[in-house]
Amino acid sequence: MARITPLSGFPEWLPDGRVVEQHVLDVLRRTFELHGFAGIETRAVEPLDQLLRKGETSKEVYVLDRLQAEDTASRSSEKQLGLHFDLTVPFARYVLENAGRLAFPFKRFQIQKVWRGERPQDGRFREFAQADIDVVGAGELPYHYEVELPLVMAEALGALRDVGVPEVRVLVNNRKVAEGFYRGLGIEDVEGVLRQIDKLDKIGPERVAELLVAEQGASPQQAGACLDLAAISGTDVGVVDRVRALADEHGARTELLETGLEELSALIVAASTRAPGVVVADLKIARGLDYYTGSVYETLLVGHEELGSICSGGRYDTLASDGKNTYPGVGLSIGVSRLVSRLLSAGLLSATRGVPTAVLVAVSDEESRAASDAVAAALRARGIPTDVAPSAAKFGKQIKYADRRGIPFVWFPGDEHQVKDIRSGEQVEADPAAWEPPAADLWPRVVPAAG
Repeated sequence: MARITPLSGFPEWLPDGRVVEQHVLDVLRRTFELHGFAGIETRAVEPLDQLLRKGETSKEVYVLDRLQAEDTASRSSEKQLGLHFDLTVPFARYVLENAGRLAFPFKRFQIQKVWRGERPQDGRFREFAQADIDVVGAGELPYHYEVELPLVMAEALGALRDVGVPEVRVLVNNRKVAEGFYRGLGIEDVEGVLRQIDKLDKIGPERVAELLVAEQGASPQQAGACLDLAAISGTDVGVVDRVRALADEHGARTELLETGLEELSALIVAASTRAPGVVVADLKIARGLDYYTGSVYETLLVGHEELGSICSGGRYDTLASDGKNTYPGVGLSIGVSRLVSRLLSAGLLSATRGVPTAVLVAVSDEESRAASDAVAAALRARGIPTDVAPSAAKFGKQIKYADRRGIPFVWFPGDEHQVKDIRSGEQVEADPAAWEPPAADLWPRVVPAAG
C-alpha cells in the first residue's frame, strides 16, 4: 500500500478530541436555543458570483466542478458553483428565498462546515466548523440586537468555563464611529482605511501608516489621527469621551460619528451590567469584510491572544436585499475548529474516555455469547451504553481491552451476575434489570486537564 501523505488544513480529531468537539457544539446549541434561536442548515455550495460579491477574494473560494463533464458546452452553460467560505452569505440568500415564510425578526443559529483557501497554520484550517447566530429584520432591525448578540455569545462561551475553557474578551467597535471620524478628517476611501487598520496586529502601526499614505492618499497627519483612534480601548464609557476629545483635536466631529458613539456607549453600559469585564471597546477592531455597517466584534481567549479572534461578526444593513426589500441583520460566528484545536493542543481539557461505552460485557466462551448479548440488550434498553467483548479471551485480556478504551465497568454474566469497576477493583453482584453506573460514568465527559 502506498504511503499516505497527511493533508494539512483539514482537521480530523481522534475519538477523545471528537468528544470534546461535540461537547462544545452541544453547549453552544443549548445556549442559542435558550435565547430563542432556531436551528437551520443551508446547502454547501452557492453560485460563485454571489460568493464574490461582498468583498471576498477569489483565492479563498474553492470552486466546485465535475471531473468529467459530458461536454464543454454543458459545463459552460451551468452556473459555476463554489463551496461557501462562511455561513453569512448563504444565510442572506436563505432569507431572501424564504422571506414569505419566515417570521421577522428571525433569529437563527447554524452549525456547519465551511471551506476557505487559506494557508494552513496554527488554528487556521481550510475546512472547519463554524457556529453562527444572527437576527434579521424586515426593513429595519432595532439597535438593541447589536447589544444582545455579543452577550449571548459571551454567555455561550462562558458556559464552557467549567470544563477548562479560558475566559473570553469580546472586543467591540462601531463602523459608524470609524467612518464618521475618517470623513471628518477629510478621508474619502473609508473602506480602504478600514482594511488597513484591520492589519494593525499583523504588521504594526508604522507599516499601516505607510500604507494609509501610499494607498489611501492620507496625509501623515491624517494617518496619525487614524492610528490614534485605533489605540483607544477600555471597558467603560470613558472610551467615548476620549474619542470625542480626539475628534475635537482634529476637527473631525460629524453626525455619523456621534450616532456611532451613542450606539457604542449603549453597548458598553449594557455589557458592564450583564457581563462585567467581558466586553471591551477597542477602536482598532475594523473587520475586513465590506458588508458591516454598525457594531463589529472580535473575541479573544485570555492567555491565548496569539491565536487571534475565535469569534467575530457585526451589523450588516444591505447584505440581504432583493432590490425592493432589505433585510438588515447582526450576527456572530465562532470558529469551532479553531477553538477546539487550541483547547486540545494546549492540553486545557480532555475527555474521560473516547468511546461512549460505559460497560463491557465479558464473554466466557463463544457458546455463551448469546447470554452476554442478552445482558447488553437489557442494559441498553435502560439507556446504558454497552458493548460486548469481541472474543472469549481470558478475563484478564478482556479487562485490558476495556481499560485501553477507558470503559469503566466490566460485566461478568453467569448464574450470579457480577460487575467490576476496573479502576478501583471493586466487584459486586448486579442485576441487569436494575443496576446502573454512577451518573458521572454513564457517558463520556469533558473535564479540565489534570494539573
